[in-house]
Order: sequence, then C-alpha cells, then structure tokens
Amino acid sequence: MNIKSLLLGSAAALAAVSGAHAADAIVAAEPEPLEYVRICDAYGAGYFFIPGTETCLKIGGKVRTEGQWYDAYNPDTHFGTKWHTRAELQLQTASDTEYGPLKTNTEMRWDWNDGNPTATNLLHASISLGGFTIGKEDSQFNVFTGYAGDVINDDVVYDGPYELNQITYNYDAGNGFTAVISVEDSNSGTGATGANGEDSHNHYAPDAVAGVGYKAGAWAFKLVGGYDSIVEEGAIKARVDADFGVFSAFLMGGWNTNGDKLNKYAGAGGAGPAANIGWGDWAVWGGASVPINEKLKWNLQLAYTDSKIFAATTNVKWNPVKNLLVEPEVSYTNWDSINQDQWAGILRFERTF
Repeated sequence: MNIKSLLLGSAAALAAVSGAHAADAIVAAEPEPLEYVRICDAYGAGYFFIPGTETCLKIGGKVRTEGQWYDAYNPDTHFGTKWHTRAELQLQTASDTEYGPLKTNTEMRWDWNDGNPTATNLLHASISLGGFTIGKEDSQFNVFTGYAGDVINDDVVYDGPYELNQITYNYDAGNGFTAVISVEDSNSGTGATGANGEDSHNHYAPDAVAGVGYKAGAWAFKLVGGYDSIVEEGAIKARVDADFGVFSAFLMGGWNTNGDKLNKYAGAGGAGPAANIGWGDWAVWGGASVPINEKLKWNLQLAYTDSKIFAATTNVKWNPVKNLLVEPEVSYTNWDSINQDQWAGILRFERTF
C-alpha cells in the first residue's frame, strides 16, 4: 500500500467517526410528561390535587387591620386609638379513604398591636376521619351552637371556651338531626388552676361536652352541656335560630350549675375590675341580622346575666367588592355590681382569600 492510499483511508475513517459523533450529538432526551394542577371539587370550592398525590389541598386566610377606641370588656381601659393588624393562613387537606374523607385543618395567626412584638399563635390544628376530630379546635360548647351573634364583641358576656385540645365525634343523620360528644383538655398541667383558683395538680380527668340539635325549614334548635372536671361544675346552653329571609334572629340561654362559682363553660368574659364577674345562675343572648342589600348587612346583639351584666353591640358589615369587608361597630357594657360602664368602638377592614 502506498502512502497516498494510506492517507485517503485514514481520512475516510476519521470522517466516518466524526459523522457518527455528530449524529449522536443532535439526539434530544425524551421530555418528561408535564403534570398540570387538577381541580378537586369533591370537597368544595378552592381545593386542588397536590401534584403526584391523591390528596386535595385548599389554601386560604385573611389580612385584617382595625382601629379600636376603648374596650368593651374592661371598664378601666381608656385609650384614644389602638391599632391592631392580623394575618391568618389556613391550610386544609382532604383525601378519600374506606372510612370516608380524611381531613386536616391548620390555621396560623400573627398579631401586631401598636408596636408590641408580633404574637404568633397556632390557632387550629386537627385531624378528622369518619366523624371523629382530634387536635386543637374551639370548644364544642361554642362550635356546636354556632357561637353567638354576627358581631365582633360577641362574647363580652362569656359564652364558652375557645382554643383547646379535644377528641370529638359529630353525628349527622341527614334529616336535620345532629349530635356531638367531646372530651376536652382540662388544663391540668403544671401550675394550672381551675376557674376559681382550684388546685389542678395531679388532676387528669378531661372535661366533657355533649349536645343535640335539629333543623327544619327556617327553624333550628340546639342544646349543649359542658362539664368542668376540675371545678366539678358545668353549664348548659340552649339556642333557637330562625331565618325569615328579610331578617334572621337567634335567642340563646345559659344555666350555670353553681351560680356562686365560675367554671370553664360559665366563666367571666370581662377584664380589669370585671375579670371575675361571671353569669351568676344564668345568662341570655339574643340578636338579629338584616340584609339591606347584597353588599350591606346590619347586625344587633344584646346580652344580660343574673349577675347584672348588660352588653349591647351593633354593627354594619359592608362588602364594597367580593372578599373585602368594612365593618364599623359600637358596643356598650354595664356592670351593675361594680357600678361601671363602658362605650367602645371598632372600625375593621378585612380581606379574605
């Protein structure tokens, strides 16, 4: 083989190798399939599937800012304008199981008051399955009856406890009949005391709540009782609601099993000199809501107790656009037993999402 043939053969071989590499270089990897977020409407509006799972997620919350003048709960609190700003974030999940929907509810709250450090609170955190709920929620003594009226200062006359740990079972017959039974945190940890200062050391029995309700047409009735295991007393509340279209109204009464003592379910809602004034033997609340148009509603709530606390609150709820609330409110409280009274006002702006 001569030199010329050798050079030509080498050049051809190099060209073949280069061509093979060039062909390999332009082969693109197969793209992975793109997974879009899917709407999950089985559990209501706002849920979507977490990508790659069969769990549905809903994200919500609110941003609120409000000015407050005086305090409807404390006759000794007199200030010009106190400004309060709050943010809340709520995460809810749901998925199907053989026992029904498995759900969680998580709600975080951040509060900032007039230059004080921002306060953080795990407001709610619970798991629900098959009618059972376990974790931190408001007491069923309040939740089951629907709290009080549609006003900000609705519990100047105390209507029951809020955030606490619990194991709850809710029953809904589907024909208007509902029921609830709950064991709730008795607050018996180190240093805890009962509502009247009772020693709760080595006391581990939970508190208990039970209730029944029935709704038919425009009318609804609910009865709930709570037992404070540290004080060894409790309270019963009964509530009637009616919706007449042009307005709705409610009437609720509470009975303390021992009017000489406070307990978790018949406690004191005031502060300062009113801090330890409870119901006495009984308390009553009533109110009405009048929708003026699709953007404006007027609310009124009145309350009175055996211990001669009188509380009145009225407000207007205005939604200039969807999910934006402007709410001015005025309250008056009179504590006859200490011969003091108080006017108070709030102007609230709130955006929910």
